Amino acid sequence: MNYKKFVGQVQHRLEYAQFGPAVKASRAVLTTLGERLQAGEATDLASPLPMEIDRYLTEANHGQRFDYQEFLDRVAEREGVDRADANYHAQQLLAVVADVVPPGNVEKVRGQLPADFEPLFEHVEIDE
Repeated sequence: MNYKKFVGQVQHRLEYAQFGPAVKASRAVLTTLGERLQAGEATDLASPLPMEIDRYLTEANHGQRFDYQEFLDRVAEREGVDRADANYHAQQLLAVVADVVPPGNVEKVRGQLPADFEPLFEHVEIDE
């Protein structure tokens, strides 16, 4: 999947009229997720993504320990939205990522995160 198609999918899921807010949401969610993941898991998740998107995951300061509420606070601050929107955007972003990357990569991420991150995977469909 190329960059425009990926961001177009995000734009569609978030029902944004313009491309820019979808890019901002993608950057906010994936940068924050990259901070929470270990470097290897972030790289595995990022590798099938478009180059312009994968860097959000791979260039983060990896391995930080924070809970899901802090995750949402960070996304909300980066994106300039409230926590409820940050939660929805994160869920939808991960669903788009899950459509692109192999199911095993998503499951590895899920396994690395604490149980309180389970809402992040609410809209992810894993095809076995």
